Amino acid sequence: MSGGTLSRENTHDGALATEQQTYVQSVADALNDFLDSKSALLAEVSADTLVLLDSIRALVTGGKRLRALMCYWGWRAAGGAAGAEQIVTAGVALELFQAAALIHDDIIDRSDTRRGGPSVHRTYSLLHERQGWALDGERFGHAAAILTGDLCLSFSEEVFTRVGAATAAGTRARHVFDLMRTEVMAGQYLDILEEVAGPSKPRSHAVARAESIIRYKSAKYSAEHPLVLGGALAGAAAPLLEGYSAFALPLGEAFQLRDDVLGVFGDPATTGKPAGDDLREGKRTVLVGLTLTRADPAEAGRVDALLGSQELTAAQIEDIRSIMVGSGALAATEAMIEELSTTAFAALAALQIPTGPGAALQALATGAVQRKA
Repeated sequence: MSGGTLSRENTHDGALATEQQTYVQSVADALNDFLDSKSALLAEVSADTLVLLDSIRALVTGGKRLRALMCYWGWRAAGGAAGAEQIVTAGVALELFQAAALIHDDIIDRSDTRRGGPSVHRTYSLLHERQGWALDGERFGHAAAILTGDLCLSFSEEVFTRVGAATAAGTRARHVFDLMRTEVMAGQYLDILEEVAGPSKPRSHAVARAESIIRYKSAKYSAEHPLVLGGALAGAAAPLLEGYSAFALPLGEAFQLRDDVLGVFGDPATTGKPAGDDLREGKRTVLVGLTLTRADPAEAGRVDALLGSQELTAAQIEDIRSIMVGSGALAATEAMIEELSTTAFAALAALQIPTGPGAALQALATGAVQRKA
């Protein structure tokens, strides 16, 4: 390859990186402006309520911005203009919805950490402790976090109404946004249902149940719906949106399977969560389902009995990990990630979209399935 070609490729990659960084910064700035605009309103209610905004602001600062970026490149690939206010607003709405989901998810999972620091409900409990307030600090933390998550949901809806639904594209995007929110809540319910009802159900169906959960709780809202939302806002025709789904749904499933592996085998210094946290939370993931169906009955019974115990010791976590490896469940999960990734990348290659957005989506997808945190 000639030096001139390399130079052009480097310039092209640099331009994409700059465009993406500009969008990410625009979303961050718009998030800050929106939350700032709510400060006076809450201060008028009571200065004590400003802590709600502080909690939201801390959670939406940083992060991968995966959903907002999927939305952006779906917009750009369908002909949307770079940096348009409409797609920045959509990104803000997605980030606020994501924040609400994380807040509620951490309460449901009894997870005290998020991104290496205290989760929102734990932050409120610590506030209660520092102030020496009356009654139960943990209950206060949960209640305050639920309200913070609800406020995030309200903000997300408020922001998305600014995207504009007066056009056919806006109406289609509204349908995608509403569908995404409904499916996430339904998927979350299936997740907590599986935790309590899963042990009484046939182990032979555990993987299929887990696959349904990750599809609706995570995969669709992490990748498919944001990408389709961006395309819909740009007025993409149905065939392109169907192509988006063919790429992004298997990508989202691979993304969640990677998350499940990291939840058991990830390095706490990188993931920001304690080792084996998913096991203490009792998550019945595809990895767990494969373990229950592949391990010998005695080992499967041991995993079933230990899963969800808040008192899991390091030795017990290591025992479960050993069973996952020895049964072939970990290798099978990695094979599923590879197969889903291959399907996703083939679908991306088949999309009739400009080279730049295609390259950006390729990079996002690669990072999603190969990540360490």
